[in-house]
Amino acid sequence: MIFRTTRGRLAGALIAACATGAMALSSSPASAKVSDGYIRGYDMVEGDWSDEGVISAGEYSSSTATCMWQRILRAHGAPKPSGLLFSESDIDGHFGPNTTHATKWLQWKFGLVDSPSKADGRVGPNTFRAAQKYLVRTGGITTPGSTVYFRYEGWRYGTNMSRNGQGIYVFQDGTDHARQANYDSNECD
Repeated sequence: MIFRTTRGRLAGALIAACATGAMALSSSPASAKVSDGYIRGYDMVEGDWSDEGVISAGEYSSSTATCMWQRILRAHGAPKPSGLLFSESDIDGHFGPNTTHATKWLQWKFGLVDSPSKADGRVGPNTFRAAQKYLVRTGGITTPGSTVYFRYEGWRYGTNMSRNGQGIYVFQDGTDHARQANYDSNECD
């Protein structure tokens, strides 16, 4: 009798553990990473950009993801080293000195550092997370396979974006063509 009770308890505990694990796996949101190839989001919009890879002068420096970041720099009126503001002609997908300088300025303005000189000029999870606060949902639904529409509302300009049915972020480049924000190629050149 004791043997059957202990065995029954063990079986019940095992079933409960398996069910709990399955529920945890099925309810956790998928996370984006550079290996996905795109700036991407899943399910709810909040937090889409907080798990992205790093783009910088040394990482994915020529990419359509960099081009999307340059749209954000322009939207906020970020300055280049010359003091001139980031313009349409600066949106080329190359993370050079102008983009690095403007990124440091924006990291400072976002409150991530005390001064631009203390910023690293790399767009990683913290910088992406701070930028996402300016992404305003304007339409669409978040169910899998559906498109969600946004307006990125910078301090100076706004720019339209969307997250397509595959979860890939799409934006308008400097020539007003729709581009998917990918890490592996530069379609903005």
